[in-house]
Amino acid sequence: MPQKNRTVRGVLGGLVGLVGLSAVAGLLVAASVTPVLTMTGLAGAQALTLFDQLPENLNPGTPMEQSTIYATDPDGKPVELASFYEQNRIPVTYEQVAPVLYDAILSSEDKSFYSHGGVNLGATVKALVDNVRGTSSRGASTISQQYVKNVLIQECEQDVDRASETYTDDLRKCFEDATNASGNEGIERKLQEMRYAIQVEKDFSKNDILLGYLNIANFGGTVYGIEAASKYYFSTSAAKLTVAQAATLAGIVQNPNTYRIDMPQGTTTNEAGEALNTADSGYSLTKDRRHYVLGRMLADGKITQAQYDEADASEITPTLKQPTQGCAAAGLNAYFCQYVRSIVLDDEAFGKTPQERADLLRRGGLKIYTSLDYRIQNPAAQTMSEIVPANYDNDYFGAAGVSIEVGTGRILSITQNTRFDETTTDDLGKTSLVFAGDQKHGNSGGFQVGSVYKLFTLIDWLEKGHSVNEVLNGRVQTNLKIPVCESPQSTNTKEIGNFGGGGGYNASVMDFTRQSLNSGYFAMASKLDICDINKVADRMGVTLASGKKVTEENVPYDVLGPKNISPIAMANAYATVASGGKYCTPRAIDRVVGPDGKDRELPAASCTDGVISPEVAATAAYALQGVMAGGTGREANPYDGTPLIGKTGTHDRWSTMMIESSTKVTTAVWAGRWKGQSDIYQKRTPAGYRLNEMRYPLAKAAQAAANEVYEGGDFPREYGNLTRRVMAEVPNVVGMTMEEAESTLKSKGFGVAVGAAVDSDKPTNIVVAQDPSGQTAGGSTITISPSNGQGTTVPANLVGMSPADAMTALNAAGFTTTERDNSCNPPTAVVSSTDPAPGTATSKSTPVTVTCK
Repeated sequence: MPQKNRTVRGVLGGLVGLVGLSAVAGLLVAASVTPVLTMTGLAGAQALTLFDQLPENLNPGTPMEQSTIYATDPDGKPVELASFYEQNRIPVTYEQVAPVLYDAILSSEDKSFYSHGGVNLGATVKALVDNVRGTSSRGASTISQQYVKNVLIQECEQDVDRASETYTDDLRKCFEDATNASGNEGIERKLQEMRYAIQVEKDFSKNDILLGYLNIANFGGTVYGIEAASKYYFSTSAAKLTVAQAATLAGIVQNPNTYRIDMPQGTTTNEAGEALNTADSGYSLTKDRRHYVLGRMLADGKITQAQYDEADASEITPTLKQPTQGCAAAGLNAYFCQYVRSIVLDDEAFGKTPQERADLLRRGGLKIYTSLDYRIQNPAAQTMSEIVPANYDNDYFGAAGVSIEVGTGRILSITQNTRFDETTTDDLGKTSLVFAGDQKHGNSGGFQVGSVYKLFTLIDWLEKGHSVNEVLNGRVQTNLKIPVCESPQSTNTKEIGNFGGGGGYNASVMDFTRQSLNSGYFAMASKLDICDINKVADRMGVTLASGKKVTEENVPYDVLGPKNISPIAMANAYATVASGGKYCTPRAIDRVVGPDGKDRELPAASCTDGVISPEVAATAAYALQGVMAGGTGREANPYDGTPLIGKTGTHDRWSTMMIESSTKVTTAVWAGRWKGQSDIYQKRTPAGYRLNEMRYPLAKAAQAAANEVYEGGDFPREYGNLTRRVMAEVPNVVGMTMEEAESTLKSKGFGVAVGAAVDSDKPTNIVVAQDPSGQTAGGSTITISPSNGQGTTVPANLVGMSPADAMTALNAAGFTTTERDNSCNPPTAVVSSTDPAPGTATSKSTPVTVTCK
């Protein structure tokens, strides 16, 4: 077991070493080193100033350390998603290493470690002399010197440009410069190493130096540090190493790439080119080195004879556990991992340049704690894997889902149907693109989001003071004037049409939203301005997946979402509505801890209240609830009692979306072609799912999980005047032809019904009555009644006529049935009245009775 306190001898040795080397090793160095320096040309003043040129303080810094991305499990414990490293290293504390490993290292590498002052002067000077004479190339380095050597290699490697064509050669040079033991440069390197080792002994305890060495040392290939080596070679931890395993690792560190035991075909060759240290030979070179280590341990009394015999007789049988790095290790969570990785590589919180950020991720030992919530991620990912084939028809069919916490912007879940793969492949079921993200976060080009973009027309409609109960002419029109930046553009909405081919109808904005009527939303846009609609999207944080603003190009068809936008951006816009108007930037990282245990600065994130007013947000939510309650989004509603808003979206026949939200969590799902424009409406999976309908069960599963955990409540009802019934003037169409009347009324947004024909002497195609007239609710149905052509009027001048003249006048007016009573029989009788009375409008078939006096 290593000692924990310096001995008096060790302290004195350190003082002697420190004082001696600080003055060019005093008389000892003058006596024993100067001849060597003279022999190699380093004499006189140059030799005396050699140490003065060295730094006063040694600041070795931290070793390259892997960064790890974590999620949080349902119990609140961190769970590793993936690690990233240039050197596979897992630093451990002193207590996390088995004592037998310390014993193995010290016995074989530096048995006087706890008694010397950092440098074994006698052995070092002898090694220098031998190296100059060419009689030996041994290093005679203490553990402290080896620690320094590894630190210098590490620092050199950290400065190497990975993008350089000479990257590999530069790495090799780092090692050669730090281990050169020949000639002038070798002497200078060794003296510098000695000086640094003494400085390390001043600044750190013995245990810290020993642990630092074990954490930084290479154990072959990219395996660095004792913990990573224990896991890799023996599938165990450094704390649980056996005597044989500890001796094997202690042997490997002496010549890592020769003694490594993960290359069955051999690690080196002899002069004849024959492979050595193969699995078939029982890793003979490594076994010989282990034999030496065990012998030193036995001689030092660190193990018993029985332990020695058992360990020495055992075969070297590695149980390799290949380390995995990168997001592929995250399995179904790989795309969330990749989204987080893209943040680290892009955001200046992790470095000013791309190279600095990449180096920090691979070398900086970050612990990155994310917002991933397994309680949503697991059921969403499971449903995704069950429903959506990774490559259903060999035609780039993909699907992605994302859930975001309302009011914070925290991304709780990202799922995708493809398998994560960063290599070039012809397998269309594999990709590293994060469909839920954009080019900056996941390298995705986004998707044409379809009618979910109607949200911004709805918001602009409400912000302009319009009501959701206002009724418009929602029929397809061939020449609808839609303002674009105050310039009306003639738009043929019939070219777009409606889902299912319907011609549209007059209805309220509530109805248009519930049924996602394209022609209805075009009618709304005709009373707004496309540029203002896109400005709403911009204000609510929506950009194109390319990073450009949605306002850079404005066309009438923007109402229906033809722009390529990420699902995350769209989900976050709906979360803004669900939050009552507060916009929060999407974020996936909750905390970042550096290797020093201190929290680091996070990427900039913020929440802004009032991006849309509470009244507008509440009224928009009121309209969007209809989508989930009997509207186009009903199939995605889990019907678990949680109030939901939502919207469906379809772009042509190759891209679909479903967004739904409680007051706590918003879920967005996209499903369609991630390349190309092949039709998805004519296909089903072997399980019977229509490709265009897969969005529903995917969104339903994720939202149901979110509802169970986050328990959304009722949406606000602060509608103000935005749900009022809107009264409109009814045009007077009496006297118009039926066709003219119908066209006039419909152009004003009214419905038209034809009533029963009315008695009139007007032609039968003329409107002679309407109901209602004056004012009524916008969009109401107006009943128009045509003439039946059978109307006439009892002549007004019949009184005073003779009965015969009266009969003649009635016949001329068209009456077919006339009679006079007995009072008209006398020859002198004149008409005194009629029934109906003179001047009465009535049907020609109405009987008319004449009375005389």
